[in-house]
Amino acid sequence: MHRVTTERRGRVLVIRMDRPDKRNAVDAAMTAELDAALNTLEDDPELWCGVLTGGPDMFCAGTDLKGGPGTPTERGGNYGVVKRRRSTPLVAAVDGIALGGGFEIVLSCDLVVAGRSARFGLPEVSRGVIANCGALFRAQRPLPLNIAKQMLLTGQPLSATRAHELGLVSEVVDDGTALEGALVLAEQICRNSPFAVGETLKAVEQVVGATDEAGWAATAEALSAILASADRREGVQAFLEKREPQWVGR
Repeated sequence: MHRVTTERRGRVLVIRMDRPDKRNAVDAAMTAELDAALNTLEDDPELWCGVLTGGPDMFCAGTDLKGGPGTPTERGGNYGVVKRRRSTPLVAAVDGIALGGGFEIVLSCDLVVAGRSARFGLPEVSRGVIANCGALFRAQRPLPLNIAKQMLLTGQPLSATRAHELGLVSEVVDDGTALEGALVLAEQICRNSPFAVGETLKAVEQVVGATDEAGWAATAEALSAILASADRREGVQAFLEKREPQWVGR
């Protein structure tokens, strides 16, 4: 059964994460399928914009903690998404939750449309782990630093309305209509020169992403410490057992 489906709407490719029974948590199969879909978006000259959605009820709950997200892909990195260099715009259509790696996927997109009840969060610290797919350095780009730190350190989510006020979300729409709202933006993009749009996006990313290498290095250093910790083992086990973790602080 496919974890990701695609649909062409003129020059727009709609990419849908489709694992609702697991809240669209990313496993190895979904990583491979997301990578393939985004490769198509970037390689097909007839596609001028992409929309990434999880459907009308949820976006993505992040990594599948039981099976893991699989190996990072050559072109896309983690989830097949977060280290990808793109010249084709990608709009996130978010209804419901975008948590952990799901929010980090959102941060990898260029524009965000969200339903009014959507929530964005980075709950990793509540499970004894860290955000390791870009949020440690990307969350502070669209958000004020203190808000990014609040999300990273408390694990508490941000509402769509607040995210819009702060500049993370481009448009807030009625629940269940994020895809339609994202398609409006995608169609506006597609009215323009694809070459001009691509060069614009590459120039912006060259500046904004200039510190990515340092960000990934800092993330890897923190992750190395976390992977060897007792708190990581306890946090994941407590999550799987649906109980409160007993932290030891190391």
